[in-house]
Amino acid sequence: MKPLYLASKSPRRAKILESLGLKFEVAATSAPEVTYGDDPERTVRENAAAKLAEGMRAHPGSRVLAADTIVWYSGRIYGKPRTFEEASEFLRELGGRTHTVFTGVAYFDGTQTRSAVARSDVKMRSLSEGDIASYIEKVKPLDRAGAYDIDECGDMVVEGYSGSYENIMGLPDDVVAGWLGEGK
Repeated sequence: MKPLYLASKSPRRAKILESLGLKFEVAATSAPEVTYGDDPERTVRENAAAKLAEGMRAHPGSRVLAADTIVWYSGRIYGKPRTFEEASEFLRELGGRTHTVFTGVAYFDGTQTRSAVARSDVKMRSLSEGDIASYIEKVKPLDRAGAYDIDECGDMVVEGYSGSYENIMGLPDDVVAGWLGEGK
């Protein structure tokens, strides 16, 4: 079987692939990301495709998996915050509200390319300034869309969710397992 490369440096995506029992190598890309403010699905689909294309160029003939995750609320895309101040702003705006997490996934199996977009809804807890400061200090969420991580101290900020937990983490495991012929 051809080697599998994960075109992402996300430790959460690697954790999900490991939980599926898959052998893979991390091969992060530097593909530029686009944002279509009015179209979250197009945003994640095109970003995943760009990462996949770069991964395929770097590892010709291999299997490559790429993904992109964003948070969508009230017509705004929340990607990764650039600063802790911006992370606080994101959490302030999302606190007490329900938003949608979109993940675009793209996969090349050595002969053909597949892509999909998954979505999950997340209800955030009402967050005080102290809650936000404590969470940011503990998690340092600058590499997470929406400035939070459901899997790392998620109970501090997340009240509930519907849809795939793993999608909220950054990789819909049901889609990936189906493509790779793995079951849970």
